[in-house]
Amino acid sequence: MTREQYILATQQNNLPRAENAQLYPVGIYGWRKRCLYFFVLLLLVTMIVNLAMTIWILKVMNFTVDGMGNLRVTKKGIRLEGISEFLLPLYVKEIHSRKDSPLVLQSDRNVTVNARNHMGQLTGQLTVGTEGAVFGHSVETPHIRAEPFQDLRLESPTRSLIMEAPRGVQVSAAAGDFKATCRKELHLQSTEGEIFLNADTIRLGNLPTGSFTSSPSSSNARQTVYELCVCPNGKLYLSPAGAGSTCQSSSNICLWS
Repeated sequence: MTREQYILATQQNNLPRAENAQLYPVGIYGWRKRCLYFFVLLLLVTMIVNLAMTIWILKVMNFTVDGMGNLRVTKKGIRLEGISEFLLPLYVKEIHSRKDSPLVLQSDRNVTVNARNHMGQLTGQLTVGTEGAVFGHSVETPHIRAEPFQDLRLESPTRSLIMEAPRGVQVSAAAGDFKATCRKELHLQSTEGEIFLNADTIRLGNLPTGSFTSSPSSSNARQTVYELCVCPNGKLYLSPAGAGSTCQSSSNICLWS
């Protein structure tokens, strides 16, 4: 023992001891202890509830290592099985269904499909609503048909309707009528062939009636037979039939057309 340790031990032994020394317990007691146990129990209950809710959500949403619910993440992309609902816009490169089932897109209002280029500009648009399908630009398709027992209408309210194909366009109505109407002019043009009309009855309605100036007395209210005439510009009109041809290039129909 060193000198300093000996002196220090001697001084401590010579100190007077307190007769009424009080001992203070170390720890948490009383209401503090009860509050601590209560908060620990509350934390444990909260953890158990959170764990149970997490397990329930995983079970209900069908979370797996491949995805969740009807959504599956594969090497080729995302696969949806069954009915899915999208509340925000969906941007995809390709959508297709299985080979043995159709692809159904359903909405409470209209279904709109937009096509944009790399600059974000709209290049094509398809809108399906209660009146049918509306295309914003040109459409390329090998076949257009209506549902069974429903009419098929191709309409352009404010622009022209053009159908063209390098090897011909075929329009047929197997069980009904075919009608082509327009507000201004209807052009049937064949550059290298002919326009062939084959039917039991061919009717041209609302043709104007020209005047026959050579014998005005021959035109009367009882006239029932007319001759179909063609102007030099191709316009058709009717002329009262006579013993010979009553068609004249100087008819009022040809002059004012």
